[in-house]
Amino acid sequence: MKICVVGGGLCGLVSALNLAGSHQIDLFERRPIAGGCLGSYRIDDYWIEEYYHHCFAGDARLLALIEALGVADRLEWLRGSTGYCVDGTIHPLTSPTEILLYPHLTLIEKARLGLLTLRSRGLDVSALDGITAEDYILDTLGAGIYASFFEPLLKSKFGDRRSEISAAWLISRIAIRSDRGTGGERLGYIRGGFHHLIARLQEEIERLGATVMLDSPVGEIRRGADGWLVDGKDYDAVISTLPPQVTAEIAGMDIAPVPYQGAACMTLALDRDVTDGIYWLNMKDAAPYGAVVSHTNFAPLEWYGEHIVYLASYFSSRLPEDFEATMLADFCRRFSLSAEEVRWHRLAVDPYAGPVYTTGLRDRLPAYEEHGLFLAGMFSPPNYPERSMNGSVVAGEEVARRVLARLSG
Repeated sequence: MKICVVGGGLCGLVSALNLAGSHQIDLFERRPIAGGCLGSYRIDDYWIEEYYHHCFAGDARLLALIEALGVADRLEWLRGSTGYCVDGTIHPLTSPTEILLYPHLTLIEKARLGLLTLRSRGLDVSALDGITAEDYILDTLGAGIYASFFEPLLKSKFGDRRSEISAAWLISRIAIRSDRGTGGERLGYIRGGFHHLIARLQEEIERLGATVMLDSPVGEIRRGADGWLVDGKDYDAVISTLPPQVTAEIAGMDIAPVPYQGAACMTLALDRDVTDGIYWLNMKDAAPYGAVVSHTNFAPLEWYGEHIVYLASYFSSRLPEDFEATMLADFCRRFSLSAEEVRWHRLAVDPYAGPVYTTGLRDRLPAYEEHGLFLAGMFSPPNYPERSMNGSVVAGEEVARRVLARLSG
């Protein structure tokens, strides 16, 4: 049987891996590199992701894939520190002492916040799908914690749609990030970058006889006489990992859209650290980015020989004119950097970087099969109520299983 996979991100690659060997697989990826949002830049003698990434100890399927592909010897468990930039001052928030010293929450508010973090893993997030994160925090923790802590985070992540975001997303995010000790959050990273995982996936898919076609966007999916036509080529089954509304457009089908947002992520190399040793610095101050992610305050500096920093920004329509220059200028001014101290910078922009987890989204997610077409990706149930690499692996495995079941039935 001939099967087409549209999209060479993690979900598409995993689905192709699980189908290759027993069927003829063609994978189409519009970009010149595989990986989707897990794609990487090659900088001199090292690789660095276009968008910051790490994994978690509970990512069972992702860790199993890393093991199966022989990349587990590169997996390092590191500590990620956190902080908040408020009124131009960096406040570390990693250790209990640092949290106690944080001046923008009262002692009672800190106790309430700590209690919610401890309870988060035991909460039923499905019951929170219809409640906004804003209402949940206001009702359970109060206006002070919302205004000082959560509203800036929601604004930086979702912008004007922050009041629509489900409490299920927020609690899930708190729970997944609660594996921490006094030294910070325990996070996984592949030495040399997740490029090594993507490269091994592509290598293994091709070894099993599948074809991976880069620089090959798909323009049309149509029903054929006995199956499907993808840009005029015959297939028995098609898996699309594109956002449902994009698939609907190129396939001419009525598939319910999933709200998405774009991401603009700038990667910079610097001569020095500018976030006081903190890995993840959230911005309460208004800036054209919501977080400063200092990768080399997480992964060892000696792997790169220069300080690597990400500036993370999300958007819902279009980026403003000259956004790249505005972002870079603001960062240099705010962190007292001269232009000469920025060795290089790159801006990655993806208009469909991830779903917006609005209330009621759980019941609006598309099925794995719509009108005979198979769908899987960041919008699939394993990526609700928060997307992750692990969720994309699970979705890729599940859609492959369903395709095999349909073809054998």
